[in-house]
Amino acid sequence: MTDGPQILIVDDELQIRRFLRVSLEANGYNVHESDAGHDAIVKTAQLRPDLVILDMGLPDMDGLEVLRRIREWSKTPVIILSVRDNDRDKIAALDAGADDYLTKPFSTEELLARMRVAQRHAQPQEQEAIFTAGNVQVDFARRLVTRNGEPVKLTPTEYALLRLLIQHAGRVLTHRQILKEVWGPEYVEELHYLRVYFAQLRQKLEDDPTLPKLILTEPGVGYRLQT
Repeated sequence: MTDGPQILIVDDELQIRRFLRVSLEANGYNVHESDAGHDAIVKTAQLRPDLVILDMGLPDMDGLEVLRRIREWSKTPVIILSVRDNDRDKIAALDAGADDYLTKPFSTEELLARMRVAQRHAQPQEQEAIFTAGNVQVDFARRLVTRNGEPVKLTPTEYALLRLLIQHAGRVLTHRQILKEVWGPEYVEELHYLRVYFAQLRQKLEDDPTLPKLILTEPGVGYRLQT
């Protein structure tokens, strides 16, 4: 066994577990397996893995319930890996505390990238005073946003949105999560707010607002800041 991160794979398909074990071990991870929900909850408590890869369709209980049970006492990063690709399932999983959601079939490279992002967010670290993504830079101490070295004037709401995206850079934030954090719980159904404000942000920060490379839309689900 290597000194790499401990990963728990929860999937009732033996072929998927074998494929993931070979792929992850080749990249320095230590892999543990579970094929059922109750067993996964017990192993998460016993092993304290660095990350859980969780299928939604398990034989004894739904993966969403497994996620909710784990979230009652653990902040371990959880990535959903599922054949369910409708927006409702993705939103339910992300709102329940999943760090990310990937649909089958999937690219191993993309899974590894999503895992690295989830693990970075699990580290208890101070936010950097200056954040840089492409040609956009945010100096939190001075509340200064620049693009190509030139100051960009953002409204307080636009700045709050950008700061929230940076805090969760690389991860999907659902529409409801964004509305709740920036406007408050009573605004979680006001999706038109997001369309207006994200259009304004892209106009100010993207080289081509019609082909955004920094602030990406996850159709029907939410937004992601590309890092």
